[in-house]
Amino acid sequence: MGAITLDSVEKWFGEVQVIKGIDLDIGSGEFVVFVGPSGCGKSTLLRMIGGLEETSRGRMLIDGADMTAEPPSKRGLTMVFQSYALYPHMSVRENMGFSLKTAGAPKAEIDAKVDEAARILKLEPFLERRPKALSGGQRQRVAIGRSIVREPTAFLFDEPLSNLDAALRVEMRYEIAKLHQALNATMIYVTHDQVEAMTLADRIVVLEAGRISQVGSPRQLYEAPANLFVAQFIGSPKMNVLPCRTNGTTFALEGGRSGTYAGDRPATHLGIRPEHITPAAEGEGHCDATVDVLEYLGADTFIIADAGPLGQITVRTAGEATLEPGQRIGLTFGEERTHFFDAEGLAV
Repeated sequence: MGAITLDSVEKWFGEVQVIKGIDLDIGSGEFVVFVGPSGCGKSTLLRMIGGLEETSRGRMLIDGADMTAEPPSKRGLTMVFQSYALYPHMSVRENMGFSLKTAGAPKAEIDAKVDEAARILKLEPFLERRPKALSGGQRQRVAIGRSIVREPTAFLFDEPLSNLDAALRVEMRYEIAKLHQALNATMIYVTHDQVEAMTLADRIVVLEAGRISQVGSPRQLYEAPANLFVAQFIGSPKMNVLPCRTNGTTFALEGGRSGTYAGDRPATHLGIRPEHITPAAEGEGHCDATVDVLEYLGADTFIIADAGPLGQITVRTAGEATLEPGQRIGLTFGEERTHFFDAEGLAV
């Protein structure tokens, strides 16, 4: 169990509408990530699902039951926040079992559930320690363990890795992915980090200004963005978007050259991922550019080039790229990987 349905839900703070009619079905056992820029409404929407924010309009269904007006305690959900919110005077075991203890569960049941959660999260050696003796990643695992013992209908995560350093974020991403596989539980995860979204989600919900911009698997969003916002938000480095004109079966880049176009209506922008551009000799390919900066990352090198009226273009190449700043080059686009968008920013 753990199916959640949002039926035309809205959230108003006075005269300001921050959630603007969201319709979404989340399947039992699904891992769904809400992603978007700061202020898009993703944390507010998560808190509405958890009952921490009232739903101004619409319905919130959990396993088919209308929970719109029910308090958090009646929804069977559990939430993991940015802050670990652990009791400093309690051991790991006591922190993880505290909610069961306050609910009056027998000690044997509490111990069994805590031991099982500790096994899943590899916390057995730390059960008698207090939070101050743990690393940030271990504290976050304790916070997750505190949720596991409650056996919730669904887990809600509100940017749980934002307080960790880069190495721990990678480690905890792996831990959360393994946890989902082990529990097969419904999980809704909020982040502004699209790398977390791409690596964890079964489906990503991209939010923009309180509305859903697109819903789909990581591959669907990356390979077939519905609009310019999704195209440039999903992917790192972001998609290059260049002004163009279309005429029947061809496109022409401003200040560049032509290529094949198969859209069914006029397009004003061409999108191309950095890895789908190949450096060439000046005068070859779809446009010419001047190399501005080379960013060497080991396996990859990012070429940031000035293409004149087309603006800045980022190219992703193998790490052994031998270009130099100031060098003039041509850029060839993989035409089977191009994306086109109309004047409204919608995919053609």
